[in-house]
Amino acid sequence: MQSPAAAAVAATAVASPAMPTRPAPARSSTSAASAVSATPVSTPSLPTAPVSLDDKTRVITATGRAAAVSAAIAQQFGGSREGTAASPAAGANQPYPAASPVMPTAAATPTAPAIPASAATVQPNATAAAAPITGAATSFSPAATNPAATATAATATTATARAASSPVLAATPSAQVSEFQHAFNALLTNVSRVVVGKERAIRLCLTALMVGGHILLEDNPGTGKTQLARGIAHSIQAPFKRIQFTPDLLPSDVVGVTFYNQKTGEFTFREGPIFASIVLADEINRASPKTQSALLEVMEERKVTVDGVTHEVPQPFIVIATQNPIEQLGTYKLPEAQMDRFLIKTSIGYPGHDVSVGILRQVDVTDRADTVSPVLTGDDVMRLRGVAEGIHIDDALLEYIVRIVEATRRSEKIAVGSSMRGALALTRCARIWAAADGRGYVVPDDVKELAVPVLAHRIALTPEATFAGDDAQSVITRLLEDVPVPTVGAAFGA
Repeated sequence: MQSPAAAAVAATAVASPAMPTRPAPARSSTSAASAVSATPVSTPSLPTAPVSLDDKTRVITATGRAAAVSAAIAQQFGGSREGTAASPAAGANQPYPAASPVMPTAAATPTAPAIPASAATVQPNATAAAAPITGAATSFSPAATNPAATATAATATTATARAASSPVLAATPSAQVSEFQHAFNALLTNVSRVVVGKERAIRLCLTALMVGGHILLEDNPGTGKTQLARGIAHSIQAPFKRIQFTPDLLPSDVVGVTFYNQKTGEFTFREGPIFASIVLADEINRASPKTQSALLEVMEERKVTVDGVTHEVPQPFIVIATQNPIEQLGTYKLPEAQMDRFLIKTSIGYPGHDVSVGILRQVDVTDRADTVSPVLTGDDVMRLRGVAEGIHIDDALLEYIVRIVEATRRSEKIAVGSSMRGALALTRCARIWAAADGRGYVVPDDVKELAVPVLAHRIALTPEATFAGDDAQSVITRLLEDVPVPTVGAAFGA
């Protein structure tokens, strides 16, 4: 028979369940994962193995749930440093926060499968990773949790916004550039009625006119050099004078002379033919070196000094000179200083077969230059020059121009390279060439197309290169192949 104390112990054992001898271990990762999987369907699936904070961030970033990232990180840093967070349930240490109380319901966002960490790694140097992916209603950027990628994306966004807002890089040219293109094409069409089938030569001459430089037309007799010069002069309503250079021509016959007026009893300056907006210097190489030197000051400084008194020439001012390269009798070679003052040197060449037949059909037209009428005025030319000054040229293209000029000084076939005046001339002509094409910016092709007519006459070949049959044009063309061309993106500063 049991004692009363033993009976009481037995009753207690029957009424209460057996207690463990030590505290129950914390739930494992599998249990935590099971608890997470038991949450509503709207909660995203979470990793089943303990992972680091970076891996979690990558997984959530890949699924595009930025709100989940913020909640998870906030709860993560609120827990222990081993990567566990305190569960709302007592005594539940989980490898990842049980997101049911804090995760969004994601009712408007479809559930996406988890992406491995290796696939979700952000490449900050990759263009595709740096650029945000924009959808119809939302935008997602993989650089959201990567500082390096964030900086790269910000740089790309800034460049894109600058290109979109800048009138320089706009696809549609500005009203001023469009006006320049229209006026340039009208002038080109008008002069093309005088010299048929020579559009490139005319464009080069009109480019020099818009820049404010001077043109040297060198070609065989009968190719239309004088007609081209007179056609340009007749297409612009501005003062025009022609000077026929001969061996006996004196400097005073060009720039003017001071004489004593007996009627007034004073010395009076009588202007020479150089005082005109457009001056045709026909057969310029027939004048003596003394007379040729009289043009140096006016071609560079747009003024004439006679007897210590300086006289300004009208604006716009341009000298169109012609010379024959094959005839040597009674001619004098132009000095290098004067050659350097010509902005562009070009030739016309013989017309094609069809053009020649068309000219013969108009055999009764003795002076084609008189058949055209002005389409611009001198004031229009000055205004268009101001428009061209606003054409953008990037620093990369400026460096490209300098490299071309420096290459002429280092070439073994060139004894005297181009001066800095050549680099300035190439830069100014490139802006006009771009504006005439309807662009508010210069591209490398503008520089390449103008390098030969702008730089070829400014260099002097070595005797060895001349003996080998090289000419200045071919040497400049080969130099252009050796100088690296900047990319379009670099030229635009993108």
